[in-house]
Amino acid sequence: MSTQVTNEKLTADLKAIVKDTETLLRDTSEVLGDKAAEARKKLEHSLREAKLRLVEAERIVVEKAKETAKATDEFVRDNPWQAVGIAAGVGVLIGLLIRRR
Repeated sequence: MSTQVTNEKLTADLKAIVKDTETLLRDTSEVLGDKAAEARKKLEHSLREAKLRLVEAERIVVEKAKETAKATDEFVRDNPWQAVGIAAGVGVLIGLLIRRR
């Protein structure tokens, strides 16, 4: 579960970077000069690559989430009483942790 949260955070961070980079490119489109044009081309290329990686990362996160949900569903259907016991145990543990505070 923490891997999924980390992946979701990474995806959100990448989306923010892509959005900020697009804004920067749009705002600096008026800058003239060979070095500026070359830098813009490199940045645009990097941005395209980042978008592709972001799409792939999102696909992987969604796929893993579906696999986890399916495995959990199968476990609960195959072992209903164990699932109830585990859920009760986790509930008691969370209750004890909350009570401490």
